[in-house]
Amino acid sequence: MQDQVISWFDENGRDLPWRAPEFTPWGALVSEFMLQQTPVARVVPKLTQWLARWATPADLAVDSPGEAVRMWDKLGYPRRALWLHACAVAIVEKFDGNVPETVDALLTLPGVGPYTARAIAVFVFGAHEPVVDTNIRRVIARHEHGQSDQDHPNTARDLADMAALLPEPSQSPRFNQAVMELGALVCTARAPRCEVCPIASSCAWRSAGYPDTGARGVPKQARYEGSDRQARGAVLNVLREAAHPVSRDEIDECWSDAPQRDRAVASLLRDGLIVLVDDEVLALP
Repeated sequence: MQDQVISWFDENGRDLPWRAPEFTPWGALVSEFMLQQTPVARVVPKLTQWLARWATPADLAVDSPGEAVRMWDKLGYPRRALWLHACAVAIVEKFDGNVPETVDALLTLPGVGPYTARAIAVFVFGAHEPVVDTNIRRVIARHEHGQSDQDHPNTARDLADMAALLPEPSQSPRFNQAVMELGALVCTARAPRCEVCPIASSCAWRSAGYPDTGARGVPKQARYEGSDRQARGAVLNVLREAAHPVSRDEIDECWSDAPQRDRAVASLLRDGLIVLVDDEVLALP
């Protein structure tokens, strides 16, 4: 399986910026933050803009968190911008401005969880560790366990499943990346392309006749249109586009549902994405 997947990846892997040999560890870390719950096509142009402005952690650390939120624009889940700014500050203060190399050290950074820590340690620094995202879990569920879909995430179980498949250390980083790409491009959630899969002949799900074992993955996200998330985005966008603090009257114009708008403002304040200048004026942090 390992050789087949790596060979497939060598021929079919996408040419993405963070896979270039000269791409920096900081650039890779920024890309991992941006790729959380955001499609690749939306990330690539924003990543280019971000690194043109803040090429190193030190560049971002000396700027304000509000500028990170402003630059984040409409990528969604803007708390990632605050975490990335805090991460840059921590890298400067604790690691002399260099992205740390080990999983344990990476986990000390704000906003860096088990997946991101392992992705950087493996894909950037070549660590012999399993990496697991939703694409890898899907491939393992089908190929190894004969399931039509993945179970809910379980870090210990999922890492053990992937660790059992890893080839020798010099090949394991590429194998991690290859399985992830296979899940993204071929072993997809809704329309798997089994006819071009390099490991179809050894797939337990295929051998069992593609049984429907139930939808066991992550529940579907609630609708965005008209949601509190959309209201938050509307409020935040007013402040992002303004070059100065904004009055509550200006905020009130961006969303007609007053109770929902007030909830949005309260949650943005709670998350640190906006701050009160005084009782009636708001600004980016």
